[in-house]
Amino acid sequence: MSATVVPLPPNSSSETTAFLRRMASMVSGRNGEMLLRAAALIESLKQRAMTAERLYHQTQEESTRNAERQQAAEHASDAMVSQIEALRAQLAEVTAAAAAERAAFDAERDKLLGLMQDAEGHIGKLTTELDGLRASVDSFNETLVAVPIEVLRLARTQFDYLSNGFERKGDVISQAMSEIGGFAIDQAMTAKKPAC
Repeated sequence: MSATVVPLPPNSSSETTAFLRRMASMVSGRNGEMLLRAAALIESLKQRAMTAERLYHQTQEESTRNAERQQAAEHASDAMVSQIEALRAQLAEVTAAAAAERAAFDAERDKLLGLMQDAEGHIGKLTTELDGLRASVDSFNETLVAVPIEVLRLARTQFDYLSNGFERKGDVISQAMSEIGGFAIDQAMTAKKPAC
């Protein structure tokens, strides 16, 4: 509950105390003392009222400053809350983008791992086939037989014909085997050529 401060009229208390003191000097005894005490009490109350009024104005000014500070703090707090919310939204976007990139990276890695495993399987199969072809060439070289050169040329022509036929059909393995056979015949014929 706020108190209404009414300023005292100027010099009214001074005139009153001066009047009471003059009256006290004219009156003797207890009445004079009472008048002097009343004058002193009025001056004391006047001082207290002035002090109270000054304190009231100071308190009111302080209250106004506090209200302004509170309002400024509320504005700053609202701005900080908005900024925090914006940062949270930005963090959520960055986190979502990072998660999406991570998922894409994981999917690509899994795809590459699958391709690598398939390639390793193919390499294993081709290595096995190559070993088989080498073994057959080695066993072929170990079992050489004397054959007339005309028969070898005829066999070479047949291997070329087979190789071309397999190539048209897309049978790479049979084509490779035919070419290896033709190559073996070429080597046999080269080894048998007379030195000049």
